[in-house]
Amino acid sequence: MATDNSATRWVGPLLAALLALCVGSCGFNESNVAAGNRDGVFHFGNGTEPQSIDPHVMSGSPEVNIARALFEGLVTRHPHTMEMVPGVAERWDISEDGKVYTFYLNPRARWSNRDPVTAEDFRWSLHRSLHPQLGNQLAYTLFGIVGAQDFATGRNTDPESVGIDVLDDLTLRIRLNNPDPYFLSTMGTYPTYPVHRATVEAHGQWTDRFAQWTRVGNFVGNGPFVLSEWKLNRRLVVTRSETYWDREKVTLNAVVFHPIESATAEEKMFRAGQLHFTQLVPLSKIPGYQAMDNSPYQQHRWQGTYFLQLNVRRDPLDDKRVRQALALATDRQKIVNTVLLKTEVPNSALVPVNTPGYQSPPAPDYDPQRARQLLAAAGYPGGEGWPGMEFVFNTSENHRKIAVVLQQMWQEALGISITLANQEWKVYLDTINEGDYTLSRMGWIASNLDPATYLNIFTSESGINRTGFSNARYDEIMLELAPAEADPEKRNALMREAEAILLEEVPLLPLYTYNSKHLVQPSVKGAPPNVLDVQNYKYISLDPAIPVWKGEG
Repeated sequence: MATDNSATRWVGPLLAALLALCVGSCGFNESNVAAGNRDGVFHFGNGTEPQSIDPHVMSGSPEVNIARALFEGLVTRHPHTMEMVPGVAERWDISEDGKVYTFYLNPRARWSNRDPVTAEDFRWSLHRSLHPQLGNQLAYTLFGIVGAQDFATGRNTDPESVGIDVLDDLTLRIRLNNPDPYFLSTMGTYPTYPVHRATVEAHGQWTDRFAQWTRVGNFVGNGPFVLSEWKLNRRLVVTRSETYWDREKVTLNAVVFHPIESATAEEKMFRAGQLHFTQLVPLSKIPGYQAMDNSPYQQHRWQGTYFLQLNVRRDPLDDKRVRQALALATDRQKIVNTVLLKTEVPNSALVPVNTPGYQSPPAPDYDPQRARQLLAAAGYPGGEGWPGMEFVFNTSENHRKIAVVLQQMWQEALGISITLANQEWKVYLDTINEGDYTLSRMGWIASNLDPATYLNIFTSESGINRTGFSNARYDEIMLELAPAEADPEKRNALMREAEAILLEEVPLLPLYTYNSKHLVQPSVKGAPPNVLDVQNYKYISLDPAIPVWKGEG
């Protein structure tokens, strides 16, 4: 990781004094939250140490939480309505056929080094995001752009073939293969964020995945905040940008991201007044919080799916019957009821439950008897001759609990044993990205409500299809037929066919649809729960008149 765990760059003596008070021990027994409420410093539990803050490299939630503070796309989401609103683009036009988007950039938009943000910045950044040498796992989300898929997969090496045109310094035109009602929301996601070309190129090759430009002192961004401090495994601090075009609306002086992998430790910090917002809540604590009056606990439906990845290239999962047996021997309702205390929604399909306008095809129910038959047909009757299998997951109390119950469930139903291996976040990402696993856990959170957001993961050309699964009909549907289908009902029918292929071939084993779960201090304003669990720090404020929440979780 190209991070500096000791260098610190402050942005003015006043802010330096505020952070010295709020980030450290908060002298005079004043908590982070009390001092932060007074001084406009938001303390955010961020789950774990980020792997990178390069928006064209990242793929995990801890990284994305930080990217939303440091960068801004052409459009962004309003925290209350979830509608797309102006970001760097002050307005846009859409052609009558829905295939051409013209964005008009705000002339006041600036990088943190005071350079103007231009249409060329976005064109170059989108080319970088798509370039196969960079290896952006989410490049496939831009394949709706003319020429993008061929460029990203190396079939065409000319970036000028991609349908992204600079009309003048402040006008960008993007041409699509087909009309896409979700394209505008795509242009608010982190793979489309601009990066500062001169800074990137001054600190290594622009295709370097973990380069020096993301370090404190080198970093240049265009978001409402700038990178001020990064101390490895301790904190990452962003401070209010003095060059952001809409800085008058930014009320926070700083956001402190605390990398805390343990939900138990994070909850204790919240109760001690050290955090305004937690990423997680320990399952055992949730009933107590739910029973409280004026509880800080927030739970909301979340457009995300928790599933297992099955590496179909590795023995014994290279046999479809084994994969099907595991799926049929998985009692999702039991997992949700007994392990997750009914805080999630069981789901046997990839697309989340209650996705507007879409209904997943029926998936096989829990059927241990049929599972045993399939396992026997694969050559492992009653588990005899089973070669063993390792289940990899990133460090988390909840992931471990789920892994343990699956281990027990499959032992009882199928007579097979698996070993469990938890890994620190960055090691885990390397493991699954390299395909060096047999079975691993995964979660996917959507950036919009389009079912294709999930189904596109498993195409052969997806950078995040780490399972080895490849199916010609599936690719035809998701890469050719569904994108070209203008009728919503016919498009959904095609996607249901594609999802049915996944459920039959089992490169993944869905467990449940997420609910977001956070502890939030009552002083936090402008951070309402929402189906995408998106926090836009530009709109967040802290009310110093509201006391720090104190209670027993």
